[in-house]
Amino acid sequence: MLVDAGWMEEHGYSTSLRSQYVKADWLTQPTRGTYKRPLGALTWERVVASLQNLLGHDLHVGGRTALELQGYAHYVSMQGPSRIHLYSDKTLPGWLIKLPLQQQFKVHRREPLFSQAGSELDNAVRALGENSVLPMRVATPERAFLEMFDELSGKESFHNTDMIAEGLRTLSPRRLKPLLAHCNSIKVKRLFFWFADRHHHSWLKALGKADYDLGSGKRMLVKGGRLDPTYLITVQDDLNVPV
Repeated sequence: MLVDAGWMEEHGYSTSLRSQYVKADWLTQPTRGTYKRPLGALTWERVVASLQNLLGHDLHVGGRTALELQGYAHYVSMQGPSRIHLYSDKTLPGWLIKLPLQQQFKVHRREPLFSQAGSELDNAVRALGENSVLPMRVATPERAFLEMFDELSGKESFHNTDMIAEGLRTLSPRRLKPLLAHCNSIKVKRLFFWFADRHHHSWLKALGKADYDLGSGKRMLVKGGRLDPTYLITVQDDLNVPV
C-alpha cells in the first residue's frame, strides 16, 4: 500500500527517520513525497485503495473503469484500462499523476453531474473485494453507466460505449430512478435513453421518460454526426439505425 509524507508525520515518522528507512531499503519512494514497503508491485488498484482506506480521501472509481472492474467491458479492452476514472468532490494529491504507472488517472468532480441526495446516491457506490483488507469503493453499474456518458467524446469513445451499453441487460430500475432524478446533465440523460432504446433493454419499461427533465433544443455530441429526431442529439452516423 501507499502513504504520503503527511500520513507518516501523523504516525510519528519524522523526515529524518523516513530518510533512514529509505536509505536502508525498508521503504521505497514511488515518487517524491510518497512511501511504500518494498513488497509487491505498485498497481493503480493499490493506489486507489490506499487513497480511500489509509489516506481518508472521499472518492470512488467510476464510469468506464467501474464497468470494466465489474465485468461489463472485458471484451472492449483485453489489456485492462489505460485510463482510470475517479470521482471526487475534493482535490486529490498532486503526486497522483506522477506515479510510475502504465495507467493515467482522470479525476472528475461528482457534484456537477449529480445533485446530493443522501443515502439514495450513497447506495450507488459499493465496495469491491469486501473480504480483502483494503477493498475499493466503486460505482454500481447503474451509476457507472451514467458517468460513462459524461466521459463520452469522439468517434472511438462512442463505439466503445455502444459495445458496453449492449451488455448492460441486468441494470436495476430501482437504482436507476433516483440517479436519473438527481442527474443534472441533459446530455447524459438523453444519451442514457438513446442507448437504452437502441438496445431494447427490458429494464427501460420500468422507467418513465416523462418523469425526467430532458431539456429542450439540440445538442451536438459528435462533430459531423447525424441528428436523432427523438432526443435531438447528434450521434455517430453509423450508429443511428437501431439494432
